[in-house]
Amino acid sequence: MVNLTNFIITSLNSTDSNQLYDFIVSNKKRLSYYFPVTLEMNNSLEKTKIYISTKTKEISEKTNFTFAIRDRYSQKIAGLIIIKKINWNKKQGELAYCIGSEFEGKGITTFAIKEMIKFAFNELGLNTLQIIAHKTNIGSCLVAEKNGFIWQQTLINEFTPTNQQPLNMELYELHNKK
Repeated sequence: MVNLTNFIITSLNSTDSNQLYDFIVSNKKRLSYYFPVTLEMNNSLEKTKIYISTKTKEISEKTNFTFAIRDRYSQKIAGLIIIKKINWNKKQGELAYCIGSEFEGKGITTFAIKEMIKFAFNELGLNTLQIIAHKTNIGSCLVAEKNGFIWQQTLINEFTPTNQQPLNMELYELHNKK
């Protein structure tokens, strides 16, 4: 059993480049299908340095919020969690996340989503969060449901994996109950 208090959500910083690059390389196969852009943006150590710099700038500009899920003590990156596609007029954003294979199935992603919900609603003032997942990505659908997200609809041809046909995706939403 994993002690979830051993995990924290933090900003990426320039000293994370080697570790983030190693995380990406060691999880390349699992990231290639749903995170091809992130994979491409981190396909070399130099690109990872640029990625971190870009993500830091996006946070300061409040356009996207990319954070590391990491072990509190070793600081090892276990995954990434992102608030993206923010519509400040609607006060809405989408959550995206990935977890390293060695951390999968331990409740860490569910914990990270719970923390990001608090941040998005309390700090950013968002009112609606969305998670978009493929129905075969059962772990991702369960993470959404465990955090109170409600299935809304199937989005037709919502996501196109690299060199694949478009996929229908499932939309889950959570509304802030102020």
